[in-house]
Amino acid sequence: MVDLLGRLRLAPRRSEHVACADGEEVLAAGELRFRLDAGQPTVAEVSNLSTGYCPDVTCWAAVARALAPLGLHPPTGFTVAMDFRRCLACGEVTLVKERWFVCTFCDADLPSDWNVSLAREVDVE
Repeated sequence: MVDLLGRLRLAPRRSEHVACADGEEVLAAGELRFRLDAGQPTVAEVSNLSTGYCPDVTCWAAVARALAPLGLHPPTGFTVAMDFRRCLACGEVTLVKERWFVCTFCDADLPSDWNVSLAREVDVE
């Protein structure tokens, strides 16, 4: 994950991004996979897959900025990009699959724009 100061923080894959961030807000969260290329580490894959933060794909810029000073040259964008939406009907967060914007919990239509952080403040009964 990328903290609010733009620093890249890494943790083992089976750990939670929220724990890695000490429960703080972040600029980006997801998964990175590295490989050696001619003996040098490089970023092989990067995603915004974080069910703790459910970041929008627009967090890519923060990821690229955090990797650059480390000499790691990432791809031009997420190799796997996830779309998360909070359902305005039931309040649950859904991972949108195949561009099908329907809540997996209640079948309500999901907003086309990312709304997870804004929806945290919505009181759903």
